[in-house]
Amino acid sequence: MESIRDDTIGGFNAFLDEQKKQPGEATLTLVQFDTRDPFEVIHDFRPIGEVPGLTRETYVPRASTPLLDAVGRGINDLEARLGKLPAGKRPGKVVVVIVTDGQENASREFRKDQVEKMIREHEEKDKWQFVFLSADLGAFHDAGEYGFRMSKRMHFNKSSLGTARAWASVSTSVEQFRQGKVAEVEFDQEDREKQDELSGQGGD
Repeated sequence: MESIRDDTIGGFNAFLDEQKKQPGEATLTLVQFDTRDPFEVIHDFRPIGEVPGLTRETYVPRASTPLLDAVGRGINDLEARLGKLPAGKRPGKVVVVIVTDGQENASREFRKDQVEKMIREHEEKDKWQFVFLSADLGAFHDAGEYGFRMSKRMHFNKSSLGTARAWASVSTSVEQFRQGKVAEVEFDQEDREKQDELSGQGGD
């Protein structure tokens, strides 16, 4: 993610600002993953209004991509967190967003069949939303084997504009989901066309 580090920071911060404007309560957990730390928690179940924007000091891309370990540990961590809350305090909606620019190449704890099962069970039982954004076509295709449905994953152009559009797309869908306007967080044809049109333009 180093080549789009600043773009990712800007995209996330724009997403954060938009979500802060929405009515209702929400918390945010932000995790960075790489081989130096496959599950580095930057923000832990924090009220969204208190979450500061990312900076180059708080977001530092490093090393390889233990994608399966990050997703597996993230699901287990969230499941444990929610399980400790009284039933009346548990969130009615849960959205898990994965953003990567590379394929899985470093996981040691979880296999893809395990992650696929975990995602499927939480989608079916708890109606959790799992969304996958990838600047790498290989990772985008692999995500299907991990359990991310086609409507919930999107390949984005690895450029300033492509990154910004990807974050804008997921922000709009999450906003609509939180407001009850849509039943699921997913991407439509317009989201994909906005990325496709950048392919022949060198990105920016």
